[in-house]
Amino acid sequence: MVSKKTPLSIPVPSAGEVRSAKGSVDLSSDRVRVTLKTGESIEVLLYGATVTSWKVDGEEKLWVSEAAKLDGTKPVRGGIPLVFPCFGPNSSALNLPQHGFARLSNWSFLGENSEEPSSVQVDFGLSPSNIPDELKGKWDQNFGLIYSVILGQKTLQTKLVVQNEGEEKWEFQVLFHTYFKVSNAEKVSIKGLKDVTYTDKVLGGTTASEDNESVTITGETDRVYAKVPTDRETVIEQDGKAVFSVKRKNLEDVVVWNPHAAGAEKIGDFEPKEGWKEMVCVEAGSVGEWTTIEGGSVWEGGQIITLA
Repeated sequence: MVSKKTPLSIPVPSAGEVRSAKGSVDLSSDRVRVTLKTGESIEVLLYGATVTSWKVDGEEKLWVSEAAKLDGTKPVRGGIPLVFPCFGPNSSALNLPQHGFARLSNWSFLGENSEEPSSVQVDFGLSPSNIPDELKGKWDQNFGLIYSVILGQKTLQTKLVVQNEGEEKWEFQVLFHTYFKVSNAEKVSIKGLKDVTYTDKVLGGTTASEDNESVTITGETDRVYAKVPTDRETVIEQDGKAVFSVKRKNLEDVVVWNPHAAGAEKIGDFEPKEGWKEMVCVEAGSVGEWTTIEGGSVWEGGQIITLA
């Protein structure tokens, strides 16, 4: 959905901790930590605006590689990296790195903008001036991004506002590359994708229709499910019991990825190599096609993850 509204402008705060009736927001030089009064917490790096931790009842819900770089030297392997303005092999067509530049850029923290009584929202901004110097000029569209991360007692919501601040239309793709932490990937079932056509990147880009009620991890898995009805939730089950559900807004595609043993061995920053057993990526996005945004228009999309 594209509209002509203007994103909210929020003053950039200084470092420190802000406490409220809901919890606290702590800004340091490189990350933001949010903790609710009820104990739930998130951590978001300013580099890439990458969510690197989501804890509920003291338990981590996101998987992050032990070899992940958290110092801004490369994209984070794990958590929720943000893919924009292009996905996968489309990146090379635009002369950009894999999955674009959003996860490679230092975002500005725009502050807390909480409206719901039981949640805390923190906002981050990205403009052309934030893109790494070596990438400036390779994608010369005039844009503005506002990325919101909203922590609730049993929910985590991420949403992105994209504004075309120029006069000419352009195209983009977007994806929330969520690494869910599980106890055994081979006993995970992913529901909500039956009868959806997918592209199997492991099998060279062949397409097929999902005939099964559940998608399971039996080997290296890399599929892009296209045009999944947005009123259909994606449910992740462990040992037959629902663990996470994902609702999507204005995002019609779902990527399912797990490198399994052979794939993990080929990824330098994937540690431990047996870590594939403890994660599964179920990624809400708009990547099967390009989204066109007219000059002066705004697009918004997002996901809501709920603990079952």
